[in-house]
Amino acid sequence: MSTGGSAASRPSVERTSDGVVGVGVVGVGFMGRTHLASYASTAGCAIRAVFDPAQRQAAAGNLITGSGADAALATLPRAASLEELLSRTDIDLVSICTPTDTHVALVRSAIRAGKHVLVEKPAALDARQIEELDREARAAGVLAMPAHCMRFWPAWTWMADAVRTARFGRAVRASFRRLGARPSWSQDFYLDVTRSGGAAIDLHIHDADFVRFAFGEPDEVASSGSRMHLSTRYRFHSGPSAGLVAEAEGGWMDDPGFAFMMVASIQCERAMIDFRLGREHELVVLENGVQRPIVAGADYPAGSGYDHEIAALVAAIRSGAREAPVTLADAAATQRLLDRELGQL
Repeated sequence: MSTGGSAASRPSVERTSDGVVGVGVVGVGFMGRTHLASYASTAGCAIRAVFDPAQRQAAAGNLITGSGADAALATLPRAASLEELLSRTDIDLVSICTPTDTHVALVRSAIRAGKHVLVEKPAALDARQIEELDREARAAGVLAMPAHCMRFWPAWTWMADAVRTARFGRAVRASFRRLGARPSWSQDFYLDVTRSGGAAIDLHIHDADFVRFAFGEPDEVASSGSRMHLSTRYRFHSGPSAGLVAEAEGGWMDDPGFAFMMVASIQCERAMIDFRLGREHELVVLENGVQRPIVAGADYPAGSGYDHEIAALVAAIRSGAREAPVTLADAAATQRLLDRELGQL
């Protein structure tokens, strides 16, 4: 699909003689540091500068993502303003890692500056705004990608491929649980649902997006709970997933000692696929009474979803692709699915 705009209008990564994609990161809290660590380990790109007006140094989050950001931050120049960062001709790609309610303005500024964009999820709480940004990026001829990292999490990519190819027969049931302690950091943002969307957006969005990614658009949605902890049942009546019932629970737990939980089980006609974060072999297949480990680094690539999403976008930019690996239009569709769920609470 064409992204619109002429090839001549698209920012070129050929500004540097070696074809390296120059990167700027906006926001150096937990997710900004996560992006920095992934860029630092990704071939074909180089971090040029960061900008964060709040000068945040948050290290808290649901998943441990590596310490590569510390070394990067120690030597990287800090832009004094967003305008300064966007004016740099050695920056081709900008990561937006700031609170959700700042995303639209920041993404729009980056697009208008001719930069490719990776914006943390959710791109916005309003699907219409996400669609507007998608149109603007296509018209400008830049790639704008939402950071829906579970599509790139290697074990989950393996699961989605097994479902789509019916490796173990048709999927008939699926269950997802994603629970964590209520954030103890940036509570003025996270606990204000008008700004963050609550746990329904911070956590549950990952599983809602994966349901769409692996199975398609559900025909029926039934949700209960609240924006801080909800459960949703998805039913599929047609297409490859006809007959499938999938359930997803996501939420913040009150006790600060609650360990983050990420679990997925997909029952297929001939086997069950089971993922549990932190298990010796996080991904296993149970078939005919036998449990078989699916091994990271052998059966699927090592690394995190953050690493692989960034590598995919950098590769797309370097190859001159006219569409991002995941589009903002796709993010808008996931937000509309969440709207269906949240409208029932």
